[in-house]
Amino acid sequence: MTQILAIDQGTTSTRSILFSQDLRPITSAQEEFSQYFPKSGWVEHDPADLWRTTLSTARAVLARTDLAKVAAIGITNQRETTLLWDRDTGIPVANAIVWQDRRSADICAALKEAGHEAMITARTGLLLDPYFSGTKIKWLLDHIPGARANAEAGKLAFGTVDSYLIWNLTAGRVHATDATNAARTLIYNIKTGTWDAEICALLGIPMSLLPQVKDSAAEFGVTDPALFGRAIPIRGVAGDQQAATVGQACFAPGMMKATYGTGCFALLNTGTDMVLSKNRLLTTIAYQLNGQPTYALEGSIFVAGAVVQWLRDGLKIITTAGETQGLADQADPGQDVVVVPAFTGFGAPYWRPDSRGAIFGVTRATGAPELAKGALESVGYQTRDLLEAMRADWGHGAEGVLRVDGGMVASDWAMQFLADILGAPVDRPVVTETTALGAAYLAGLQSGLCPEPARFAETWVLERRFAPAMPADLRAAKYARWGRAVAATLMV
Repeated sequence: MTQILAIDQGTTSTRSILFSQDLRPITSAQEEFSQYFPKSGWVEHDPADLWRTTLSTARAVLARTDLAKVAAIGITNQRETTLLWDRDTGIPVANAIVWQDRRSADICAALKEAGHEAMITARTGLLLDPYFSGTKIKWLLDHIPGARANAEAGKLAFGTVDSYLIWNLTAGRVHATDATNAARTLIYNIKTGTWDAEICALLGIPMSLLPQVKDSAAEFGVTDPALFGRAIPIRGVAGDQQAATVGQACFAPGMMKATYGTGCFALLNTGTDMVLSKNRLLTTIAYQLNGQPTYALEGSIFVAGAVVQWLRDGLKIITTAGETQGLADQADPGQDVVVVPAFTGFGAPYWRPDSRGAIFGVTRATGAPELAKGALESVGYQTRDLLEAMRADWGHGAEGVLRVDGGMVASDWAMQFLADILGAPVDRPVVTETTALGAAYLAGLQSGLCPEPARFAETWVLERRFAPAMPADLRAAKYARWGRAVAATLMV
């Protein structure tokens, strides 16, 4: 049977998963790589690590199959992470600036002060925040010796991670991205479907840097035969959250999904309507097929699974992520410790890059169980913040059910609390690695192997529904306490 290779390049690891034609995972390989924090609020990756782990994991899974069966590659990637590289050598001019990085906060503040945010939001659907690629590009051009001169001479290329991987996979023959990744750069007009020359000029970004923008299911070139033993077409590309939206089959307006990885990203499908938020959410492209974008409202939480990593690597109160559930069960019910994990600032709906984390309600008796419980609960609280804003913006009666995916949804404790604090059902599918599934589907769709979206949606299978069980008065009291903790943190 024909197979599809999905490459899932994430913030802390890279995975390659081989799918059958009917989109069942066959085999996979995963490798973690280092994160670099040169200064407070700075987050970097070594581009060589991104490429090395992509190549090695892809080779590992392809070695377990008949290469002749592999019809296509789909790519999904951490979004907004920014790279500049030399067009002749392919060598990056600096480390990749990761989406969590806050170094361009001053650039964003200056643009806001000059009154540019309304125009940028109207065209891109995004806010002026260091999260997005545009101000990261400007920072690199302003701070890396020779970068601006070389960029203006047409010698450099910009890309989000998908573009960088496509460039390397095709031996520099293709410089392209898809509409979902372009929509996260702050310089792509999601109304017109083009790079915005005025915003690029405002940021001092030469348009010669920019990749060609394609549909999410399209022809992105073929791999260099030397890499895998034969040329394989690249036919699907989407940013990780959009790929998860596809993998969750959220094709109907009003459907919502939330993906829990390093951060949490909730998307509400708004169909062909480009809904501009009144609650500081983002308007983005969920996917683009046959030249037609489908729009979404998105809320971004910077710290979800990363709060568990903090318990493990920072506080060292756990050795594996799975221990948090047992600890939370042991927590003293008389303590209500609130963890506000604004380690790299607040995302939606607050957008305060200067904020930092805080813990409230600590007593002499507070220990590891209470901190673990507070950490897990913080993810539920932040998700509710997003969904409250989404429902207010959408106004059409969004579905009451939230579909969830990503590594953190393996925790029954966290998912039950999520349903409790939302007061709504939470559906966990059989396939929780929906990001890779979405990339595989897009490549399969372009290859003529997978059905159209409506038929693909029929294959979505529920593994477990978490129904809310918390009394309404307790839910209201706990969420009000969270709101006070956030307000106090924002004041610091």
